[in-house]
Amino acid sequence: MVDEKTQRDRAYWRANLRLIIGILIVWATVSYGFGILLRPLLMGISIGGADMGFWFAQQGAILTFLGLIFFYAIKMNQLDKKFGLED
Repeated sequence: MVDEKTQRDRAYWRANLRLIIGILIVWATVSYGFGILLRPLLMGISIGGADMGFWFAQQGAILTFLGLIFFYAIKMNQLDKKFGLED
């Protein structure tokens, strides 16, 4: 019984870490990649009067971060139900 619970806990933690790492990769790509590293490539595209690289640095990264918060909450609720840990 204890070994089964430990394996379930490890699987839950592994799935949680995979989700967090995936979200961090998306966040880093949008905020650092689009806003800083790829800005010269995105300068020709205009969004709301500003080039796309600037837009990602000022608005896009924030909106993406908010979207990732909601995505994480939804996925964690699903993960909790899958492993029987919901409230």
